[in-house]
Amino acid sequence: MKRKDFITLKTRKAEELAKIVSEKKRDLELLLVKVSSGGEKNLKKGKNLKKEIAQILTLIKEKEIGA
Repeated sequence: MKRKDFITLKTRKAEELAKIVSEKKRDLELLLVKVSSGGEKNLKKGKNLKKEIAQILTLIKEKEIGA
């Protein structure tokens, strides 16, 4: 995730972030299926998706603690 994208995510509400996380998790599941079937060769996509999910979940926790 680029720095600009991360900064724009900071301004969103926790509910919106939760929706984004669910979409990213769905994308990760689809990617894992593609990788296991041999359709996807780029394994870094999965690593990047996991990292983005973790970053967004951290933002959600920060918003919960701050509120």
